[in-house]
Amino acid sequence: MQSVLTSLATAFGQLTDPAVIRVAAKSVFVTLLVFAAGGVGLWWGLESAIGVFFASFLPERFNNAAAAVLAVFLWLVGFWLLFRIVALAVLQFFADEIIAAVEARHYPQAAARAKPLPFGRDLANSLRGAGRALALNALTLPLIVLLWITGIGPALVVLLVNAFLLGRELTDMAWLRHESECPANPVPKAQRFALGAAVAGLMLVPFANLLAPIVGAAAGTHLAQRALTGRAGRETADA
Repeated sequence: MQSVLTSLATAFGQLTDPAVIRVAAKSVFVTLLVFAAGGVGLWWGLESAIGVFFASFLPERFNNAAAAVLAVFLWLVGFWLLFRIVALAVLQFFADEIIAAVEARHYPQAAARAKPLPFGRDLANSLRGAGRALALNALTLPLIVLLWITGIGPALVVLLVNAFLLGRELTDMAWLRHESECPANPVPKAQRFALGAAVAGLMLVPFANLLAPIVGAAAGTHLAQRALTGRAGRETADA
């Protein structure tokens, strides 16, 4: 746990790095653009649907107002449920820049050995991660519904699921640049889960949720590099 806290603190400290600021700006802009486009599409679709099914007995102005209210409600629900998935999928395209900035500042030797992923691999990882997140969240939906009466139950289930997902994705981003050195993610599962839980918690905080994926990617890089260094040290000692 101490390693995770140290990694998060160091990651927060690098938010003033110009390279990280540029990536954060691009990532936040694209994420918000996706949700804005989704909101417009949702409103248009609802307005059309209401117009088709209720036009015969409801005034047009009522149709427009109903579509707007329903669109806002569904958009807010979608933002709460899907933000982590969309933000992480968007971050996949810019992750290399964040990881490179962290490695250049703190692990220059590792930065020299790193092999940035080609666009096709980034895209595949992004789609695979988003699909995994959607599938796991869908599988836990019945449990969330059953626990709704408890009040806190659904939030705990969502936190646990996203802690697992985020911990894996955020450390995979850094490890994959060094896959030739280590065939599997070297970060211990407990550390991955702790990192994922911390980032999932940050994503529940307004405004902080916009930077949470950036901080998580930087912290995941620190954990991955320390794990890789420890692994190399053990191999040298064994030799």
